[in-house]
Amino acid sequence: MSARSIIFISAVCLLTACREKKPASRKAPREKESAPAPPAPLDENRLRQKAARLKAFAADGRYNTRYACFVDFSVFSGRRRFVLYDLEKDSILSRSLVTHGQGPDFRTEAVAFSNEPGSRCSSPGIYRIGAKYTGRFGTAYKLHGLEASNNKAFERFVVLHAHACVPAVEVNEGICRSDGCPTLNPAYFARLQPYIDRAARPVLLWIYR
Repeated sequence: MSARSIIFISAVCLLTACREKKPASRKAPREKESAPAPPAPLDENRLRQKAARLKAFAADGRYNTRYACFVDFSVFSGRRRFVLYDLEKDSILSRSLVTHGQGPDFRTEAVAFSNEPGSRCSSPGIYRIGAKYTGRFGTAYKLHGLEASNNKAFERFVVLHAHACVPAVEVNEGICRSDGCPTLNPAYFARLQPYIDRAARPVLLWIYR
C-alpha cells in the first residue's frame, strides 16, 4: 500500500472518530388538543335570585312589579344574555342577544365597566326604562341609572335601542359592540316594546355579571 493511501485512510478514520454522535430521536407522544371550553350558559338560578331582589325593590309602588329586564354580562356575547322576565310567575318570557360597550378596545370580548362619560363602557346596576323617543337609531328608550355605578347613564346618552348588527340567533363569534348602550336585534326589540309601552309603571332593567 502506498504512503499516499495510508495517509488518506488515516484522515478518514480521524474525521469519523471526531464526529459527534447524536442519540436516536424519539418522537414524544402527541398530547391530545383540548377543545376550547364552551361559553358559560345563562345561570338561571342566579337570575331567579336577582328577580326576587328586583321584585322587592319595585314593591314601593314606583316601578312595575310584573315585568323586568335583565342582562347577564358574564355570558358570551354570541349567546342570549338579555332576558324579559315575568316577576309574578317567576319565569323567563323571552331572551335575546345584546351588545356591551366597546370600552377602551372594541376587540375585547370581556366586558369593561365604567360610569364615566366618554368611556364607551357598559355600566352595571339597576335602571329605570324611561321615555320612548325617535333618535339616530330609530325608536329608543331613555335609561335612568338608579345606583352610583350607573347614575350617569342619562348624561352619557346610554339608551335601550336596536341595531341590525345584532343577530337574531345565537352565533359562535362575538357580536358587535356599542358605546355603552344595551342594543338588541330589531325584530326582538319590536316584540319587547309592547311590554314597556303598556306598563302602568316604569319597567326596570338590571345589568350585572
